[in-house]
Amino acid sequence: MDLQFSASDVRVLADEEGYSGHYRLHRVTLEHRTFDGGWSAPLSRELFERGDAVGVLLWDPVADELVMLEQFRAGAMREQASPWMLELVAGVVEPGETDAEVAHRETAEESGLSLTALEPIVTFFPSPGACTEQVRLFVGRVDSARADGVHGCVHEGEDILVHRLSRSELMAMLDANRINNGHTLIALQWLRIHGDALRQRWT
Repeated sequence: MDLQFSASDVRVLADEEGYSGHYRLHRVTLEHRTFDGGWSAPLSRELFERGDAVGVLLWDPVADELVMLEQFRAGAMREQASPWMLELVAGVVEPGETDAEVAHRETAEESGLSLTALEPIVTFFPSPGACTEQVRLFVGRVDSARADGVHGCVHEGEDILVHRLSRSELMAMLDANRINNGHTLIALQWLRIHGDALRQRWT
């Protein structure tokens, strides 16, 4: 099916910057087409802008192991939950960079590994009600035997512990609700569906 409307069915009446720091916040006033054929009343919305991101699920199809990253996330601080998360490689797309360049750069910085193949998974918006960020996910082929240690860019405050886990172990963690961030959930569910076919091609 096709969606009813497109970008041309939105009118931006005003756009002002509310905050600019490590991230940015914009306040927009807009109106959009309605399903009854008219236009909405003007709506005021704050939009969080952090840029687009690329995420890479690091997989060794020969050993059938995944290389995962453990790192601190300030937004996950809650009373009883640990704010350290098991995640994919991920990074923000800088001006002029391609997604593949981001994938290779972030893989080297965050895991110390090199990609030998890269395959797209999906493109999605994590929280489109309030955030402009778009995430493009990939699966990348690596040699998991080389995965070890603590990595990350010190000047960015990164302190990233590398883990090697079997695909079966990660799927068990997925089923036990122990994977709690969206991009990692999506990538692992994709691997559950497509992993065997991709493994045949990559090995």
